[in-house]
Amino acid sequence: MSNVGTRNLSRDSLFVLSDLTVAGSSDVHRVKVRNLSEGGMMAEGSAPVQRGEKVSVELRNVGKVDGVVAWLQGNRFGIAFTDNIDPKLVRAPVGNSDLASPRFTRPVLDSARDPSLLRKI
Repeated sequence: MSNVGTRNLSRDSLFVLSDLTVAGSSDVHRVKVRNLSEGGMMAEGSAPVQRGEKVSVELRNVGKVDGVVAWLQGNRFGIAFTDNIDPKLVRAPVGNSDLASPRFTRPVLDSARDPSLLRKI
């Protein structure tokens, strides 16, 4: 996509850490995702990237996304994704969402209340 084509996509401002890999290298670099849209993202970090370089980024709840470095400015850079993603998935909570409370605040299991169901040691 050209710069003109991607500027009209709505972007979510957020702060998520992601792992970035530059094509041709096995080194993984931790970057901060500052904003995200269907077609790309702005990252911040010390990854050794150059404009036009192919990269892949591991996004939470989405997985590996391929793209190309579109611009650089200091330690921030833009990535244009090869395929569009759903940015709302990245913002969604990680884990099992059907539990209303953390494990340590849930009631004791019913089997523990019935002594006949407990194993003797």
